[in-house]
Amino acid sequence: MKVRIKKLYEDSILPTKAHTTDAGYDLYAHSKSYDDDGNVVYGSGVAMEIPQGYVGLVFPRSSNAKKDLILSNSVGVIDSGFRGEISFKFKPCAKFDEYHLTWLKDANESTLYNKGDRIGQIIIMPYPEIEFVEVDELSDSERGDGGYGSSGK
Repeated sequence: MKVRIKKLYEDSILPTKAHTTDAGYDLYAHSKSYDDDGNVVYGSGVAMEIPQGYVGLVFPRSSNAKKDLILSNSVGVIDSGFRGEISFKFKPCAKFDEYHLTWLKDANESTLYNKGDRIGQIIIMPYPEIEFVEVDELSDSERGDGGYGSSGK
């Protein structure tokens, strides 16, 4: 499958895979900014045209565990109609006071990403067209309506 991609800046880095068997393509930090809620926002410097019938799922890389950052929306969803820059918004894990931006600017740089660092990965997957059918009853199952933790240990 071919996916059209646009470098938004001359020095943007196109997504890469470390191994041919990797599912995700690494995205790189091009810019770093801070929002009013104390989040660190990284722009990837690229935009892409996800084919219709597919979705781009954006995850943090597993090495993100070495950082004091959590991807704020857990998994980003890039719909096929989106043409803007793919970005990542991270929340700091460490404690901070009401002066979020002051803390972030004074943070140890080893807890943040820098331009050119791999900040996340994108997996492009097909999704089925769904038609919801309203019913009065659902079929029985072994689990039933058991919620969190109901499937075992």
